[in-house]
Amino acid sequence: MRRGKVKTRVGVVTSNKMNKTVVVAVTQIVHHPKYGKHVKKISRFKAHDEKNDCRIGDKVFIIETSPLSRTKRWRVSKILERATLLKAELPKEDLGERGNGE
Repeated sequence: MRRGKVKTRVGVVTSNKMNKTVVVAVTQIVHHPKYGKHVKKISRFKAHDEKNDCRIGDKVFIIETSPLSRTKRWRVSKILERATLLKAELPKEDLGERGNGE
């Protein structure tokens, strides 16, 4: 039985250092009521990631859920777009012989 429309957001993962939790930044462009200027507003949500599958830079779809912890009220529904891996993000063992500074 549904009580209303479920809130959904699309954002980018900014941190995945916690176990089964990611921080998702959702960007909105809002119109300032007094000055009329368009202002970028960034909201950060902690979302539940059951499989620890999300990486930094991934574009994800999150939905609102009942409270899972003190600050976690969202969960990752699906990963829309994977982040491209940069050379600086590769582990040292993948860089070969030059990864250790020699």
